Amino acid sequence: MNPVSWNRIGKNVRRMIWIVLAAVAVFYILVCVVMYVAQPRMIYFPSPTLAVTPSDASLPYENVSLTCEDGTRIHGWFIPADSARATIIFCHGNGGNISHRLESIDQFHRLGLSVFIFDYHGYGGSEGRPGERETYQDAEAAWRYLTQTKGMPPDSIIIFGRSLGGAVAVWLASQHQPKALVVESSFTSIADVAAHYYPFLPVKLLARIDYNSQKLIGQIKVPILIIHSPDDDIIPFKLGRKLFEQAHEPKQFRQIHGGHNAGYLDSDEVYIKGWREFLARIES
Repeated sequence: MNPVSWNRIGKNVRRMIWIVLAAVAVFYILVCVVMYVAQPRMIYFPSPTLAVTPSDASLPYENVSLTCEDGTRIHGWFIPADSARATIIFCHGNGGNISHRLESIDQFHRLGLSVFIFDYHGYGGSEGRPGERETYQDAEAAWRYLTQTKGMPPDSIIIFGRSLGGAVAVWLASQHQPKALVVESSFTSIADVAAHYYPFLPVKLLARIDYNSQKLIGQIKVPILIIHSPDDDIIPFKLGRKLFEQAHEPKQFRQIHGGHNAGYLDSDEVYIKGWREFLARIES
Protein backbone atom coordinates (compact mmCIF):
# COMPACT_ATOMS: atom_id res chain seq x y z
CA MET A 1 0.00 0.00 0.00
CA ASN A 2 1.46 3.36 -1.01
CA PRO A 3 2.04 6.27 1.47
CA VAL A 4 -0.93 8.21 0.11
CA SER A 5 -3.29 5.35 1.03
CA TRP A 6 -1.80 5.10 4.54
CA ASN A 7 -2.27 8.84 5.04
CA ARG A 8 -5.88 8.58 3.89
CA ILE A 9 -6.55 5.72 6.33
CA GLY A 10 -4.88 7.65 9.15
CA LYS A 11 -7.04 10.70 8.49
CA ASN A 12 -10.19 8.58 8.41
CA VAL A 13 -9.30 6.91 11.72
CA ARG A 14 -8.59 10.27 13.37
CA ARG A 15 -11.88 11.62 11.99
CA MET A 16 -13.77 8.66 13.43
CA ILE A 17 -12.10 9.11 16.82
CA TRP A 18 -13.10 12.78 16.90
CA ILE A 19 -16.67 11.89 15.87
CA VAL A 20 -16.90 9.31 18.67
CA LEU A 21 -15.45 11.74 21.22
CA ALA A 22 -17.85 14.46 20.08
CA ALA A 23 -20.80 12.06 20.37
CA VAL A 24 -19.72 11.03 23.88
CA ALA A 25 -19.35 14.69 24.87
CA VAL A 26 -22.82 15.54 23.51
CA PHE A 27 -24.34 12.54 25.29
CA TYR A 28 -22.62 13.52 28.55
CA ILE A 29 -23.92 17.09 28.28
CA LEU A 30 -27.44 15.81 27.53
CA VAL A 31 -27.32 13.57 30.61
CA CYS A 32 -26.26 16.57 32.72
CA VAL A 33 -29.08 18.70 31.29
CA VAL A 34 -31.67 15.98 31.96
CA MET A 35 -30.30 15.50 35.47
CA TYR A 36 -30.64 19.24 36.14
CA VAL A 37 -34.06 19.79 34.54
CA ALA A 38 -35.75 16.56 35.69
CA GLN A 39 -34.41 16.70 39.25
CA PRO A 40 -37.79 17.14 41.00
CA ARG A 41 -39.16 14.06 39.20
CA MET A 42 -36.14 12.08 40.36
CA ILE A 43 -36.65 13.07 44.01
CA TYR A 44 -40.39 13.39 44.68
CA PHE A 45 -42.77 10.46 44.14
CA PRO A 46 -46.14 11.53 45.57
CA SER A 47 -49.26 9.39 45.63
CA PRO A 48 -52.60 11.25 45.67
CA THR A 49 -54.68 8.42 47.12
CA LEU A 50 -54.93 7.68 50.83
CA ALA A 51 -54.88 3.90 51.16
CA VAL A 52 -55.87 3.67 54.85
CA THR A 53 -56.50 5.87 57.88
CA PRO A 54 -55.47 5.45 61.54
CA SER A 55 -58.92 4.05 62.26
CA ASP A 56 -57.85 0.95 60.29
CA ALA A 57 -55.36 0.37 63.11
CA SER A 58 -58.01 1.21 65.74
CA LEU A 59 -56.34 4.56 66.45
CA PRO A 60 -58.44 7.69 67.06
CA TYR A 61 -57.35 10.64 64.93
CA GLU A 62 -58.24 14.13 63.71
CA ASN A 63 -58.16 15.25 60.09
CA VAL A 64 -56.26 18.54 59.92
CA SER A 65 -56.08 21.11 57.14
CA LEU A 66 -53.35 23.75 57.28
CA THR A 67 -52.46 26.79 55.18
CA CYS A 68 -48.81 27.23 54.25
CA GLU A 69 -46.95 30.50 53.77
CA ASP A 70 -47.63 30.43 50.02
CA GLY A 71 -51.38 29.90 50.56
CA THR A 72 -51.34 26.20 49.70
CA ARG A 73 -53.61 23.96 51.77
CA ILE A 74 -52.00 20.77 53.10
CA HIS A 75 -53.51 17.80 54.88
CA GLY A 76 -52.43 15.94 57.99
CA TRP A 77 -53.52 13.66 60.82
CA PHE A 78 -53.23 14.23 64.53
CA ILE A 79 -53.19 10.93 66.42
CA PRO A 80 -53.35 11.55 70.19
CA ALA A 81 -51.98 9.21 72.84
CA ASP A 82 -53.40 8.99 76.36
CA SER A 83 -51.15 10.85 78.81
CA ALA A 84 -48.69 11.44 75.99
CA ARG A 85 -45.00 11.59 76.89
CA ALA A 86 -44.43 13.97 73.95
CA THR A 87 -45.80 14.74 70.49
CA ILE A 88 -43.97 13.83 67.30
CA ILE A 89 -43.95 15.95 64.18
CA PHE A 90 -43.54 13.21 61.57
CA CYS A 91 -41.76 14.27 58.34
CA HIS A 92 -42.13 11.30 55.99
CA GLY A 93 -40.02 10.21 53.04
CA ASN A 94 -40.20 11.08 49.35
CA GLY A 95 -42.69 8.44 48.22
CA GLY A 96 -46.37 7.73 48.80
CA ASN A 97 -48.20 9.76 51.42
CA ILE A 98 -49.11 9.71 55.12
CA SER A 99 -51.32 6.64 54.72
CA HIS A 100 -48.23 4.54 54.01
CA ARG A 101 -46.80 5.30 57.48
CA LEU A 102 -49.44 3.59 59.59
CA GLU A 103 -47.00 1.00 61.00
CA SER A 104 -44.74 3.78 62.25
CA ILE A 105 -47.65 5.67 63.75
CA ASP A 106 -48.65 2.49 65.59
CA GLN A 107 -45.09 2.04 66.90
CA PHE A 108 -45.06 5.59 68.24
CA HIS A 109 -48.48 5.11 69.77
CA ARG A 110 -47.16 2.05 71.63
CA LEU A 111 -44.37 4.25 72.95
CA GLY A 112 -46.93 6.64 74.43
CA LEU A 113 -46.34 9.38 71.86
CA SER A 114 -48.92 11.52 70.11
CA VAL A 115 -48.21 12.00 66.41
CA PHE A 116 -48.87 14.78 63.94
CA ILE A 117 -48.07 13.58 60.43
CA PHE A 118 -48.61 15.77 57.39
CA ASP A 119 -48.35 15.46 53.62
CA TYR A 120 -46.06 17.73 51.63
CA HIS A 121 -47.28 19.85 48.72
CA GLY A 122 -48.73 17.51 46.09
CA TYR A 123 -48.86 14.43 48.32
CA GLY A 124 -52.07 12.73 49.47
CA GLY A 125 -54.74 15.32 50.19
CA SER A 126 -52.37 18.30 49.98
CA GLU A 127 -52.52 20.86 47.19
CA GLY A 128 -49.62 22.19 45.12
CA ARG A 129 -46.40 20.71 43.80
CA PRO A 130 -43.49 19.47 45.91
CA GLY A 131 -40.13 21.20 46.12
CA GLU A 132 -37.44 21.83 48.71
CA ARG A 133 -38.79 25.23 49.77
CA GLU A 134 -42.32 23.81 49.81
CA THR A 135 -41.43 20.92 52.12
CA TYR A 136 -39.91 23.41 54.55
CA GLN A 137 -43.12 25.46 54.44
CA ASP A 138 -45.13 22.31 55.13
CA ALA A 139 -43.01 21.47 58.18
CA GLU A 140 -43.26 25.04 59.44
CA ALA A 141 -47.07 24.89 59.12
CA ALA A 142 -47.02 21.68 61.18
CA TRP A 143 -44.94 23.39 63.87
CA ARG A 144 -47.34 26.36 63.99
CA TYR A 145 -50.30 23.99 64.26
CA LEU A 146 -48.92 22.25 67.34
CA THR A 147 -47.44 25.29 69.09
CA GLN A 148 -50.12 27.87 68.24
CA THR A 149 -53.37 26.06 67.41
CA LYS A 150 -52.82 23.22 69.89
CA GLY A 151 -50.91 25.42 72.33
CA MET A 152 -48.18 22.85 72.94
CA PRO A 153 -44.89 24.05 74.43
CA PRO A 154 -41.90 23.52 72.12
CA ASP A 155 -40.17 21.35 74.72
CA SER A 156 -43.00 18.80 74.44
CA ILE A 157 -42.39 18.27 70.71
CA ILE A 158 -39.99 15.78 69.10
CA ILE A 159 -39.22 16.43 65.44
CA PHE A 160 -38.81 13.17 63.53
CA GLY A 161 -37.88 12.56 59.90
CA ARG A 162 -37.24 9.47 57.83
CA SER A 163 -35.21 9.43 54.59
CA LEU A 164 -35.94 12.72 52.74
CA GLY A 165 -38.06 13.68 55.74
CA GLY A 166 -34.89 13.52 57.83
CA ALA A 167 -33.56 16.53 55.93
CA VAL A 168 -36.88 18.36 56.41
CA ALA A 169 -36.74 17.53 60.14
CA VAL A 170 -33.17 18.83 60.44
CA TRP A 171 -34.20 22.08 58.79
CA LEU A 172 -37.20 22.50 61.10
CA ALA A 173 -35.11 21.76 64.21
CA SER A 174 -32.58 24.36 63.08
CA GLN A 175 -35.38 26.98 63.08
CA HIS A 176 -36.87 26.17 66.50
CA GLN A 177 -36.06 24.63 69.87
CA PRO A 178 -37.94 21.32 70.16
CA LYS A 179 -37.52 18.73 72.89
CA ALA A 180 -35.39 16.56 70.58
CA LEU A 181 -34.62 15.62 66.98
CA VAL A 182 -34.68 12.08 65.56
CA VAL A 183 -33.34 11.41 62.06
CA GLU A 184 -33.77 7.98 60.48
CA SER A 185 -32.23 6.53 57.31
CA SER A 186 -31.31 9.96 56.02
CA PHE A 187 -28.36 11.70 54.39
CA THR A 188 -25.94 14.60 54.53
CA SER A 189 -27.12 16.28 51.31
CA ILE A 190 -28.80 15.45 48.01
CA ALA A 191 -25.46 16.04 46.26
CA ASP A 192 -23.80 13.37 48.42
CA VAL A 193 -26.54 10.85 47.57
CA ALA A 194 -26.27 11.70 43.87
CA ALA A 195 -22.47 11.31 44.00
CA HIS A 196 -22.98 7.77 45.28
CA TYR A 197 -25.18 6.85 42.33
CA TYR A 198 -23.59 9.02 39.63
CA PRO A 199 -19.87 9.34 40.44
CA PHE A 200 -19.15 10.28 36.81
CA LEU A 201 -21.30 13.45 36.95
CA PRO A 202 -20.51 16.89 38.46
CA VAL A 203 -23.38 16.48 40.91
CA LYS A 204 -22.43 19.38 43.18
CA LEU A 205 -22.84 21.73 40.22
CA LEU A 206 -26.07 20.08 39.06
CA ALA A 207 -27.85 19.81 42.43
CA ARG A 208 -30.39 22.63 42.45
CA ILE A 209 -32.28 20.76 45.18
CA ASP A 210 -29.95 20.84 48.18
CA TYR A 211 -31.34 19.51 51.49
CA ASN A 212 -27.95 20.14 53.09
CA SER A 213 -28.46 18.53 56.50
CA GLN A 214 -24.72 18.36 57.11
CA LYS A 215 -24.56 22.15 57.07
CA LEU A 216 -27.58 22.63 59.35
CA ILE A 217 -27.24 19.89 61.94
CA GLY A 218 -24.29 21.59 63.62
CA GLN A 219 -26.59 24.51 64.50
CA ILE A 220 -28.96 22.31 66.51
CA LYS A 221 -28.45 22.26 70.29
CA VAL A 222 -31.16 19.80 71.39
CA PRO A 223 -30.67 16.04 71.98
CA ILE A 224 -30.31 14.14 68.71
CA LEU A 225 -30.87 10.50 67.81
CA ILE A 226 -29.62 9.22 64.45
CA ILE A 227 -30.94 5.83 63.28
CA HIS A 228 -29.53 3.95 60.29
CA SER A 229 -28.99 0.43 58.96
CA PRO A 230 -25.82 -0.88 57.26
CA ASP A 231 -28.22 -2.86 55.04
CA ASP A 232 -29.83 0.34 53.71
CA ASP A 233 -30.13 -0.20 49.96
CA ILE A 234 -30.96 3.40 49.05
CA ILE A 235 -29.17 5.80 51.41
CA PRO A 236 -25.60 4.67 52.21
CA PHE A 237 -24.95 3.91 55.88
CA LYS A 238 -21.81 6.07 55.76
CA LEU A 239 -23.94 9.17 55.12
CA GLY A 240 -25.93 8.51 58.30
CA ARG A 241 -22.68 8.12 60.24
CA LYS A 242 -21.27 11.28 58.70
CA LEU A 243 -24.39 13.21 59.69
CA PHE A 244 -24.03 11.90 63.24
CA GLU A 245 -20.40 13.04 63.37
CA GLN A 246 -21.44 16.59 62.45
CA ALA A 247 -24.08 16.78 65.20
CA HIS A 248 -23.46 18.34 68.61
CA GLU A 249 -23.77 16.49 71.89
CA PRO A 250 -25.95 15.22 73.43
CA LYS A 251 -26.40 12.72 70.64
CA GLN A 252 -26.94 8.98 70.15
CA PHE A 253 -26.55 6.65 67.18
CA ARG A 254 -28.80 3.60 66.88
CA GLN A 255 -27.79 0.92 64.39
CA ILE A 256 -30.65 -1.21 63.11
CA HIS A 257 -30.84 -3.84 60.38
CA GLY A 258 -32.97 -4.26 57.28
CA GLY A 259 -33.47 -2.30 54.08
CA HIS A 260 -34.26 1.36 53.63
CA ASN A 261 -38.03 1.07 53.53
CA ALA A 262 -38.55 -1.61 56.18
CA GLY A 263 -35.64 -1.39 58.60
CA TYR A 264 -37.83 0.04 61.35
CA LEU A 265 -40.10 -3.02 61.01
CA ASP A 266 -37.39 -5.63 60.47
CA SER A 267 -35.61 -4.30 63.57
CA ASP A 268 -38.80 -3.78 65.59
CA GLU A 269 -37.42 -4.82 69.01
CA VAL A 270 -34.04 -3.13 68.54
CA TYR A 271 -35.74 -0.10 67.03
CA ILE A 272 -38.28 0.30 69.82
CA LYS A 273 -35.58 -0.29 72.45
CA GLY A 274 -33.52 2.51 70.91
CA TRP A 275 -36.49 4.87 71.10
CA ARG A 276 -37.23 3.87 74.70
CA GLU A 277 -33.64 4.51 75.77
CA PHE A 278 -33.58 7.87 74.00
CA LEU A 279 -36.92 8.95 75.49
CA ALA A 280 -35.76 7.95 78.98
CA ARG A 281 -32.61 9.99 78.48
CA ILE A 282 -34.32 13.17 77.32
CA GLU A 283 -37.00 12.84 80.01
CA SER A 284 -34.39 12.60 82.74
